[in-house]
Amino acid sequence: MTNVPEAPAKNAASELRTELRNWCEAWKTCLQNVLSQVSGQPNVFEISPQPLPATDSDVWYTVVAGGAAHGEMTLRLPAASGARLARKFLGETEPAAEAVTTEPITAEAITAEQKEALEELLRQIAGLAATALAATAGGEVQFHLSASTAPSWSSDAIVCLQTRDEAGTSITVEIQISPALAAALQPRVQPAPASAQPSPLSLTLPSPSSSYRRLMDVGLDVKLRFGTRRMLLRDVLALSAGVVIELDNTLHSPVDLLLDGRLIAQGEVVIVDGKYGLRVTDVVDPPPAAGSPV
Repeated sequence: MTNVPEAPAKNAASELRTELRNWCEAWKTCLQNVLSQVSGQPNVFEISPQPLPATDSDVWYTVVAGGAAHGEMTLRLPAASGARLARKFLGETEPAAEAVTTEPITAEAITAEQKEALEELLRQIAGLAATALAATAGGEVQFHLSASTAPSWSSDAIVCLQTRDEAGTSITVEIQISPALAAALQPRVQPAPASAQPSPLSLTLPSPSSSYRRLMDVGLDVKLRFGTRRMLLRDVLALSAGVVIELDNTLHSPVDLLLDGRLIAQGEVVIVDGKYGLRVTDVVDPPPAAGSPV
Protein backbone atom coordinates (compact mmCIF):
# COMPACT_ATOMS: atom_id res chain seq x y z
CA MET A 1 0.00 0.00 0.00
CA THR A 2 1.31 3.45 -0.87
CA ASN A 3 2.06 5.66 2.10
CA VAL A 4 0.21 8.96 1.95
CA PRO A 5 2.17 11.90 3.43
CA GLU A 6 0.67 13.44 6.50
CA ALA A 7 -1.16 16.69 5.79
CA PRO A 8 0.10 19.97 7.22
CA ALA A 9 -1.78 21.04 10.31
CA LYS A 10 -3.47 23.95 8.58
CA ASN A 11 -5.13 21.59 6.10
CA ALA A 12 -6.82 19.40 8.68
CA ALA A 13 -10.59 19.55 8.27
CA SER A 14 -11.03 19.95 12.01
CA GLU A 15 -8.81 23.04 11.97
CA LEU A 16 -10.35 24.74 8.96
CA ARG A 17 -11.88 28.11 9.63
CA THR A 18 -15.64 27.93 9.93
CA GLU A 19 -16.32 29.59 6.58
CA LEU A 20 -13.89 27.27 4.75
CA ARG A 21 -15.30 24.20 6.46
CA ASN A 22 -18.84 25.26 5.48
CA TRP A 23 -17.65 25.83 1.90
CA CYS A 24 -16.13 22.34 1.64
CA GLU A 25 -19.12 20.73 3.36
CA ALA A 26 -21.43 22.31 0.78
CA TRP A 27 -19.37 20.93 -2.11
CA LYS A 28 -19.37 17.50 -0.44
CA THR A 29 -23.17 17.55 -0.06
CA CYS A 30 -23.71 18.65 -3.67
CA LEU A 31 -21.30 15.98 -4.92
CA GLN A 32 -23.23 13.34 -2.98
CA ASN A 33 -26.61 14.56 -4.23
CA VAL A 34 -25.71 14.80 -7.91
CA LEU A 35 -23.85 11.50 -7.96
CA SER A 36 -26.68 9.72 -6.13
CA GLN A 37 -29.18 11.13 -8.61
CA VAL A 38 -27.29 10.12 -11.76
CA SER A 39 -26.28 6.68 -10.47
CA GLY A 40 -29.57 5.84 -8.75
CA GLN A 41 -27.68 4.70 -5.66
CA PRO A 42 -26.80 6.56 -2.44
CA ASN A 43 -23.26 7.94 -2.30
CA VAL A 44 -21.77 9.22 0.93
CA PHE A 45 -18.48 11.10 0.92
CA GLU A 46 -16.26 11.86 3.90
CA ILE A 47 -13.86 14.78 4.30
CA SER A 48 -10.26 13.66 4.78
CA PRO A 49 -7.48 15.97 6.01
CA GLN A 50 -4.82 14.15 3.97
CA PRO A 51 -3.87 15.57 0.57
CA LEU A 52 -3.44 13.26 -2.40
CA PRO A 53 0.02 12.27 -3.58
CA ALA A 54 0.60 14.08 -6.87
CA THR A 55 0.94 12.09 -10.10
CA ASP A 56 1.29 13.10 -13.74
CA SER A 57 -1.98 11.33 -14.59
CA ASP A 58 -4.11 13.49 -12.24
CA VAL A 59 -7.06 15.32 -13.79
CA TRP A 60 -7.32 19.01 -12.84
CA TYR A 61 -10.21 21.47 -13.04
CA THR A 62 -10.19 25.13 -12.05
CA VAL A 63 -13.35 26.69 -10.62
CA VAL A 64 -13.43 30.49 -10.82
CA ALA A 65 -15.88 32.03 -8.36
CA GLY A 66 -17.70 35.30 -9.07
CA GLY A 67 -20.49 37.28 -7.52
CA ALA A 68 -20.44 37.50 -3.74
CA ALA A 69 -17.18 35.51 -3.52
CA HIS A 70 -14.24 36.12 -5.86
CA GLY A 71 -11.33 33.73 -6.18
CA GLU A 72 -10.35 30.31 -7.42
CA MET A 73 -10.41 26.72 -6.27
CA THR A 74 -9.29 23.54 -7.98
CA LEU A 75 -10.70 20.03 -8.16
CA ARG A 76 -8.04 17.33 -8.57
CA LEU A 77 -8.94 13.71 -9.26
CA PRO A 78 -6.72 10.67 -9.68
CA ALA A 79 -7.18 9.22 -13.17
CA ALA A 80 -8.92 6.15 -11.74
CA SER A 81 -11.41 8.25 -9.76
CA GLY A 82 -12.16 10.43 -12.77
CA ALA A 83 -12.84 7.40 -14.96
CA ARG A 84 -15.14 5.81 -12.37
CA LEU A 85 -17.17 9.01 -11.93
CA ALA A 86 -17.47 9.35 -15.71
CA ARG A 87 -18.76 5.79 -16.02
CA LYS A 88 -21.35 6.45 -13.31
CA PHE A 89 -22.50 9.56 -15.16
CA LEU A 90 -22.72 7.66 -18.45
CA GLY A 91 -24.50 4.74 -16.83
CA GLU A 92 -21.72 2.32 -17.76
CA THR A 93 -20.93 -0.77 -15.71
CA GLU A 94 -17.61 -1.17 -13.93
CA PRO A 95 -15.00 -3.50 -15.47
CA ALA A 96 -14.77 -7.00 -14.07
CA ALA A 97 -12.88 -7.33 -10.80
CA GLU A 98 -10.08 -9.28 -12.50
CA ALA A 99 -9.53 -6.48 -15.01
CA VAL A 100 -9.32 -3.90 -12.24
CA THR A 101 -6.60 -5.81 -10.43
CA THR A 102 -4.54 -6.80 -13.49
CA GLU A 103 -4.99 -3.65 -15.56
CA PRO A 104 -5.15 -0.58 -13.30
CA ILE A 105 -6.75 2.50 -14.77
CA THR A 106 -4.30 5.10 -16.06
CA ALA A 107 -4.70 8.50 -17.69
CA GLU A 108 -4.83 6.79 -21.11
CA ALA A 109 -7.80 4.68 -19.95
CA ILE A 110 -10.00 7.79 -19.74
CA THR A 111 -11.51 8.21 -23.17
CA ALA A 112 -12.45 11.55 -24.68
CA GLU A 113 -16.09 10.71 -24.07
CA GLN A 114 -15.40 9.97 -20.41
CA LYS A 115 -13.47 13.23 -19.96
CA GLU A 116 -16.39 15.14 -21.46
CA ALA A 117 -18.82 13.29 -19.17
CA LEU A 118 -16.66 13.98 -16.11
CA GLU A 119 -16.54 17.69 -16.88
CA GLU A 120 -20.32 17.81 -17.37
CA LEU A 121 -20.83 15.99 -14.05
CA LEU A 122 -18.61 18.50 -12.26
CA ARG A 123 -20.45 21.39 -13.93
CA GLN A 124 -23.73 20.09 -12.54
CA ILE A 125 -22.17 19.81 -9.09
CA ALA A 126 -20.81 23.36 -9.38
CA GLY A 127 -24.23 24.68 -10.41
CA LEU A 128 -25.85 23.10 -7.36
CA ALA A 129 -23.03 24.33 -5.12
CA ALA A 130 -23.46 27.91 -6.37
CA THR A 131 -27.02 27.89 -5.03
CA ALA A 132 -26.11 26.15 -1.79
CA LEU A 133 -23.24 28.53 -1.01
CA ALA A 134 -25.16 31.79 -1.36
CA ALA A 135 -25.72 31.95 2.40
CA THR A 136 -22.07 31.20 3.20
CA ALA A 137 -20.79 33.79 0.72
CA GLY A 138 -23.36 36.41 1.69
CA GLY A 139 -24.98 36.67 -1.74
CA GLU A 140 -25.33 35.11 -5.18
CA VAL A 141 -22.35 33.07 -6.34
CA GLN A 142 -21.41 32.04 -9.89
CA PHE A 143 -18.94 29.31 -10.80
CA HIS A 144 -17.04 28.83 -14.07
CA LEU A 145 -15.43 25.39 -14.32
CA SER A 146 -12.82 24.45 -16.89
CA ALA A 147 -10.16 21.78 -17.38
CA SER A 148 -6.75 23.04 -16.30
CA THR A 149 -3.36 22.12 -14.89
CA ALA A 150 -1.95 22.54 -11.39
CA PRO A 151 -2.51 26.11 -10.10
CA SER A 152 0.28 28.66 -9.91
CA TRP A 153 -0.84 29.82 -6.44
CA SER A 154 -0.14 28.11 -3.11
CA SER A 155 -3.27 26.65 -1.55
CA ASP A 156 -4.72 28.21 1.58
CA ALA A 157 -6.63 25.01 2.39
CA ILE A 158 -6.70 21.45 1.02
CA VAL A 159 -9.28 18.74 1.77
CA CYS A 160 -10.18 15.45 0.10
CA LEU A 161 -13.69 14.11 -0.44
CA GLN A 162 -13.55 10.31 -0.36
CA THR A 163 -15.97 7.43 -0.82
CA ARG A 164 -15.99 3.84 -2.08
CA ASP A 165 -18.11 2.44 -4.88
CA GLU A 166 -20.12 -0.78 -4.83
CA ALA A 167 -16.97 -2.84 -5.41
CA GLY A 168 -15.17 -1.11 -2.54
CA THR A 169 -12.91 0.88 -4.86
CA SER A 170 -11.87 4.32 -3.65
CA ILE A 171 -13.12 7.50 -5.35
CA THR A 172 -11.40 10.73 -4.32
CA VAL A 173 -11.83 14.39 -5.21
CA GLU A 174 -9.33 16.87 -3.78
CA ILE A 175 -10.33 20.51 -3.23
CA GLN A 176 -7.71 23.27 -3.08
CA ILE A 177 -8.78 26.77 -2.12
CA SER A 178 -6.74 29.76 -3.24
CA PRO A 179 -5.71 32.51 -0.81
CA ALA A 180 -7.87 34.99 -2.74
CA LEU A 181 -11.01 32.89 -2.30
CA ALA A 182 -10.19 32.16 1.34
CA ALA A 183 -9.84 35.88 1.99
CA ALA A 184 -13.13 36.61 0.21
CA LEU A 185 -14.92 34.14 2.47
CA GLN A 186 -13.68 35.70 5.70
CA PRO A 187 -16.45 37.22 7.82
CA ARG A 188 -16.90 40.95 7.34
CA VAL A 189 -15.74 43.17 10.18
CA GLN A 190 -18.70 44.16 12.32
CA PRO A 191 -19.25 47.87 13.03
CA ALA A 192 -18.35 49.15 16.49
CA PRO A 193 -21.15 49.20 19.09
CA ALA A 194 -23.19 52.38 19.25
CA SER A 195 -22.04 52.91 22.84
CA ALA A 196 -18.40 53.08 21.81
CA GLN A 197 -16.91 56.55 21.93
CA PRO A 198 -15.77 57.70 18.46
CA SER A 199 -12.39 59.32 18.13
CA PRO A 200 -12.27 63.06 17.36
CA LEU A 201 -11.05 62.25 13.85
CA SER A 202 -14.11 60.12 13.07
CA LEU A 203 -16.36 63.08 13.89
CA THR A 204 -14.82 65.22 11.16
CA LEU A 205 -14.37 62.71 8.32
CA PRO A 206 -17.31 61.52 6.19
CA SER A 207 -18.13 57.82 6.17
CA PRO A 208 -16.47 55.99 3.25
CA SER A 209 -19.80 54.41 2.35
CA SER A 210 -21.47 57.79 1.97
CA SER A 211 -18.46 59.23 0.12
CA TYR A 212 -18.11 56.49 -2.47
CA ARG A 213 -21.58 54.98 -2.77
CA ARG A 214 -22.47 57.24 -5.69
CA LEU A 215 -19.36 56.07 -7.56
CA MET A 216 -19.81 52.31 -7.22
CA ASP A 217 -21.81 51.97 -10.46
CA VAL A 218 -19.43 54.03 -12.58
CA GLY A 219 -18.07 51.93 -15.45
CA LEU A 220 -14.28 51.91 -15.85
CA ASP A 221 -12.34 50.60 -18.84
CA VAL A 222 -9.47 48.24 -18.11
CA LYS A 223 -6.92 47.03 -20.64
CA LEU A 224 -4.52 44.09 -20.91
CA ARG A 225 -0.90 44.79 -21.81
CA PHE A 226 1.11 41.85 -23.11
CA GLY A 227 4.33 43.85 -23.34
CA THR A 228 5.90 47.06 -24.57
CA ARG A 229 8.51 48.12 -27.11
CA ARG A 230 10.15 51.49 -27.66
CA MET A 231 10.42 52.32 -31.38
CA LEU A 232 11.96 55.06 -33.42
CA LEU A 233 9.56 57.27 -35.34
CA ARG A 234 10.95 56.13 -38.69
CA ASP A 235 10.29 52.50 -37.71
CA VAL A 236 6.71 53.34 -36.76
CA LEU A 237 6.17 55.10 -40.10
CA ALA A 238 7.57 52.06 -41.90
CA LEU A 239 5.03 49.67 -40.39
CA SER A 240 3.02 47.60 -42.87
CA ALA A 241 0.94 44.43 -42.90
CA GLY A 242 3.04 41.39 -42.04
CA VAL A 243 5.66 43.21 -39.97
CA VAL A 244 6.41 41.45 -36.66
CA ILE A 245 7.13 43.64 -33.63
CA GLU A 246 8.99 41.89 -30.83
CA LEU A 247 7.87 42.89 -27.34
CA ASP A 248 10.10 43.10 -24.29
CA ASN A 249 8.09 40.49 -22.34
CA THR A 250 8.97 36.81 -22.58
CA LEU A 251 6.37 34.18 -23.48
CA HIS A 252 5.49 33.27 -19.88
CA SER A 253 5.74 36.74 -18.37
CA PRO A 254 2.67 37.94 -16.44
CA VAL A 255 0.22 40.10 -18.36
CA ASP A 256 -0.52 43.61 -17.01
CA LEU A 257 -4.01 44.85 -16.21
CA LEU A 258 -4.21 48.62 -16.63
CA LEU A 259 -6.78 51.10 -15.35
CA ASP A 260 -6.46 54.53 -16.94
CA GLY A 261 -2.90 53.62 -17.91
CA ARG A 262 -1.92 52.56 -14.38
CA LEU A 263 -0.87 49.03 -13.48
CA ILE A 264 -3.37 47.56 -10.97
CA ALA A 265 -2.88 43.79 -11.33
CA GLN A 266 -1.01 41.04 -13.17
CA GLY A 267 -2.04 37.58 -14.20
CA GLU A 268 -2.21 34.80 -16.77
CA VAL A 269 -4.16 34.83 -20.02
CA VAL A 270 -7.00 32.28 -20.14
CA ILE A 271 -9.79 31.46 -22.58
CA VAL A 272 -13.33 31.87 -21.20
CA ASP A 273 -16.16 30.80 -23.52
CA GLY A 274 -14.09 31.54 -26.60
CA LYS A 275 -12.93 34.95 -25.34
CA TYR A 276 -9.70 36.16 -23.82
CA GLY A 277 -9.68 36.51 -20.04
CA LEU A 278 -7.19 37.21 -17.26
CA ARG A 279 -6.65 35.01 -14.23
CA VAL A 280 -5.33 37.49 -11.64
CA THR A 281 -2.26 36.23 -9.80
CA ASP A 282 -1.11 39.47 -8.16
CA VAL A 283 -2.81 42.74 -7.21
CA VAL A 284 -0.38 45.65 -7.39
CA ASP A 285 -0.54 48.24 -4.62
CA PRO A 286 -0.23 51.80 -5.96
CA PRO A 287 2.83 53.77 -4.81
CA PRO A 288 2.11 56.36 -2.10
CA ALA A 289 1.43 59.86 -3.31
CA ALA A 290 4.18 62.43 -2.89
CA GLY A 291 4.12 63.89 0.61
CA SER A 292 1.81 61.21 2.01
CA PRO A 293 2.91 59.01 4.94
CA VAL A 294 4.19 55.55 3.93
